[in-house]
Amino acid sequence: MYIFGMESSCDETSAAIVHADEAGNLTIKANIVASQVDVHRLYGGVVPEIASRAHVEAVSRITKEALDTAGIGIKDLDCVAVTANPGLIGALLVGVNFAKSFAFANNIPLVAVNHIHAHVGAAYLAHPGLRAPYVALVVSGGHTQFYRVDTDTDYTEIGGTRDDAAGESFDKVGRVIGMPYPGGAALDKLAYEGDPTAFSLPSPALAGDSPDFSFSGIKTAALNLINGARQRGEELCAADMAASYTTTIVKGIVKQTEKVLAQTGTKTLVLAGGVAANSHLRRALQELCDKHRVTLAVPPVSLCGDNGAMVAAAGYFAFCNGERAGTDLNASAYD
Repeated sequence: MYIFGMESSCDETSAAIVHADEAGNLTIKANIVASQVDVHRLYGGVVPEIASRAHVEAVSRITKEALDTAGIGIKDLDCVAVTANPGLIGALLVGVNFAKSFAFANNIPLVAVNHIHAHVGAAYLAHPGLRAPYVALVVSGGHTQFYRVDTDTDYTEIGGTRDDAAGESFDKVGRVIGMPYPGGAALDKLAYEGDPTAFSLPSPALAGDSPDFSFSGIKTAALNLINGARQRGEELCAADMAASYTTTIVKGIVKQTEKVLAQTGTKTLVLAGGVAANSHLRRALQELCDKHRVTLAVPPVSLCGDNGAMVAAAGYFAFCNGERAGTDLNASAYD
């Protein structure tokens, strides 16, 4: 069967075609992403109104491009999957209303997909043998959460951030030390050039048995160090800050992940989300999983960011589970 995936939760408009064979193996036939990075870079972050308009301008074009790339027609589609929540409400509405119209006009079943589940779905595209149960760690600009995944559609949150997300924290500090938007990606590279012990920063890992995080403290501490130095007419070494900040966050995530591995006894950990592209985090979690003889399933960097293929993957499992959405489907900014 062929699943059409539509993603528009933030600043990427994406249309994809994923094929599922009889054994449930998923293959990407097309994954078209219209990025808005260059537009939002002018403002140092995503401007919701601009993002929504850009989705409107791109959605029809990339849908046609996806079908052409996959070499199929609309009549060959068995399911339309769309991100319905969470995300920027204006951006989500563009994708949801397009997908509803597209599905209804062509008499194709429609499935609503949770954006977080979609990120986890990307792992299935790179690891054909992946099946629940497992634990998923989703780390992105808006989320840093642990989930117990009992079936391929049954997610239970078992821990996460109590305030800011890791991705937002990386982007904010990256921007303040002069990194181009998105700051997190540039910070990742710069961290290799600095001293990870140059600055002492508070861990985002909460103490005790809880696997929760708080990223507001480390972000505030870093900003205070940077701003304090500038007020004194000094300039902190950006590479040292990048290295110290990245190392502290990665160690905090690894610490909480080790708690979750012990508490759940899982033998498979899925790492997903935009920050799953961070090379320091990928390496540290691989070392942790090797230590505990746990399989780490992580998508390639190309599938860590928002894309339609991950939506189609999650949509496939929802479709097989009997889930369907009607023309009354609405977008929501919340989980």
